[in-house]
Amino acid sequence: MNDRIIHPQGVEPVPRTESANAQIRRSQRERLMDAAREVFARKGWAATMADIATQAGVSQGLAYRYFAGKAEIMRALLEQAVRGAPLPSALDPSGTPWERLEQLMRTVLDARRERVRFYRILQHAMEDPAAPEDFKALARAQGGRFRDALRELIREGQAAGEVADGDPEELALAVLATLFGLSSMAMGGSERLSEHFPSAAVVLRMLRPCAGPERRP
Repeated sequence: MNDRIIHPQGVEPVPRTESANAQIRRSQRERLMDAAREVFARKGWAATMADIATQAGVSQGLAYRYFAGKAEIMRALLEQAVRGAPLPSALDPSGTPWERLEQLMRTVLDARRERVRFYRILQHAMEDPAAPEDFKALARAQGGRFRDALRELIREGQAAGEVADGDPEELALAVLATLFGLSSMAMGGSERLSEHFPSAAVVLRMLRPCAGPERRP
């Protein structure tokens, strides 16, 4: 990496400071991470270092100077996604089960609307047969923590009469399927979704107790 600033008119190059070099390295690394986030969200594990370099507008050789390969970049992105995911443990413990469900759903929906690529990367890591098993385990562990917290809130809500009767696991999976579907639609650039992204109240209607006797087809 060139550590000297070139000045016009033949003036002697001035060495960059170590601080300036560190800033350049951080900037280049973040540029590659941004490109990889876009590429992995679209292509999953089929993405290549060449794809990432092209997206970043740099040479493939430069990309390899910062990352040993796509596995290293993917791991960094997965760790970012996991760190940035809403934590159910951060919910206000003083609220009722339904209030905590609303808080959780608002937080999750905001994140899925604003950070579409992070969630698509997590989904690719869980679903792509070509993804390394340790990546799948990292993504599934994150999803498992969320599913467990959601299921427990549903149980508490049922005990308080705030959530519909039924298998808590089945209800939690129905909510998760809705969230995964929204992420897929958002990544596909659905204009309708961008205009009518469901609110927490809409998603949580499936958990509301029925006003009268449950009707089955």
